[in-house]
Amino acid sequence: MSEEIELVMSPFCQDLESGGHSVRVEIYGSRADEWILEVEDEYGNSTVWDDHFATDAAALAEVKKTVLSEGIESLIGPPPGKRAT
Repeated sequence: MSEEIELVMSPFCQDLESGGHSVRVEIYGSRADEWILEVEDEYGNSTVWDDHFATDAAALAEVKKTVLSEGIESLIGPPPGKRAT
């Protein structure tokens, strides 16, 4: 018998835009001290961080740091029908 896990969505979920690209930041968790960070690009590709975060604010800070240091393009995958190179 499996229990249903109720996910809590963070109020910090948002769209980020830079250089003509946009991504959707989703931060969610099943416990208050374990937040998951997922970013969906404009083509529906998803990037999920392996590490969990103690707070939803820490997860948001991490994705913003990534965009500043690596560029938003690092979170954009290939368009439909194209393979990553």
